[in-house]
Amino acid sequence: MGKVRVASFSVSIDGFGAGPDQSLQEPLGVGGMELHQWVFPTATFQRMHGDGSGTTGIDDDLASRGFHNLGAWILGRNMFGPVRGPWPDLSWKGWWGDEPPYHTPVFVLTHHAREPLVMKGGTTFHFVTTGIHDALDLARKAANGRDVRLGGGVATVQQYLREGLIDELHLAVAPVVLGAGENLFAGIDMRALGYQCVEHVATEKATHVVIRKR
Repeated sequence: MGKVRVASFSVSIDGFGAGPDQSLQEPLGVGGMELHQWVFPTATFQRMHGDGSGTTGIDDDLASRGFHNLGAWILGRNMFGPVRGPWPDLSWKGWWGDEPPYHTPVFVLTHHAREPLVMKGGTTFHFVTTGIHDALDLARKAANGRDVRLGGGVATVQQYLREGLIDELHLAVAPVVLGAGENLFAGIDMRALGYQCVEHVATEKATHVVIRKR
């Protein structure tokens, strides 16, 4: 069975994975874009969202590692889009245009049912209304022995952490203080849950930390 992983998850020095007041104009909350300045220039990010060029080195190596042996994703509803409550229509198809960067089945946690959404490039969004355990079971089946990656947001990662279901987290700690927003570790005792740091390396734009469950 593959691992359940969080990869390239950016947090501020004070632990926030998103800023306050998320909206269509501020999808990561106010100040949230500052957390991801380490990944935007990398060759990995530019292959998915840019012109194909980009930087190499440690930041790119860590970003690229997140896609190794990947068979499925799980996202929280807010990561799929800013629409809240029942779906008013089916016009919203994600932040990413016609060809999202996932290229695997993606399982979106939601309280409101919706038919699967097939996109270009091998991405199909499945909307799961029966909770995190069912979403993980479906994702593992779809991954067929490969890893399942949790894309966030913070609340989704916290739910899986509290249940001890995450095998490994790669966090990119940005040299940014947000002061408010969604704090990844609020109310969570990582040590008591059996997690320990197994790798850390600093670059100009982030300190990369890999945390693994014993």
